[in-house]
Parts: sequence; C-alpha cells; structure tokens
Amino acid sequence: MLIELYFQQVRVLIESCKIVESFHLDCEKRGLYEGFIRGQINLKCNSLLHLREFVYVEIAIDRKMYSYQYMDADNNLVFRYDNTEHHRKLNLPNFPHHKHDGSENYVVSSDAPFLADVLEEIERIQV
Repeated sequence: MLIELYFQQVRVLIESCKIVESFHLDCEKRGLYEGFIRGQINLKCNSLLHLREFVYVEIAIDRKMYSYQYMDADNNLVFRYDNTEHHRKLNLPNFPHHKHDGSENYVVSSDAPFLADVLEEIERIQV
C-alpha cells in the first residue's frame, strides 16, 4: 500500500463516522510508504479528538508513533492512547503501548488501538 492510500483510508473513516462534526488533517508524505498525520476531529458533543500517527505501510500498517487524545467539552482529558516510551518504570505488559485514563497520572496498559477503535470507544462513551 502506498502512503497516499492510507491517508485516504483515514479520511474516509473519519467522514463516515456518525459522531464527527468536522475535522482537519495535515498529511505529510515522507516517502512512498512513510508519512505523518496530524489532526483534530470535532465531535458532535463539542468534544475533540487530537490525533498523530507516524506510519510505515509498505507491508502492513506499522505505526511507529501514535497518539489519540480525547478531550471533553470543557477541554479536560478523557483519555489518551500513545506509545511514547515514558512509563518504563511501571512495567506495563504491553510497553510502550498505554492509556492515560482520565488524568495524566493514571496510566494503564493497553493494546495499540487504531483510529477506528478509538472512535468506537468515544461513541460508546457518548451514548
């Protein structure tokens, strides 16, 4: 898969999500198979999802770096998934993948979600 196809898949996913009000993406191609996406998704309940992915897609979708930060209408953190290697001392089973759940200081181990998983989680919370 070429990186442009991945960028288009992300746009189609966001456009098809019923909780999305509007969105803005910056997609930076860094080679045939490598790119960086940064953006924000404004959701219908006045909440906001910030996303960043550095991805390599030649054989499979390999997100070298990702962050999905969900903020409520008052700009408080609801959760953030990321794979920054800053919680090594916690000995998380899926290190470096983790979730900040409700505050910067409360961190739990998690699998590496894709954007579709994060949007589905937000949709369940909003219902």
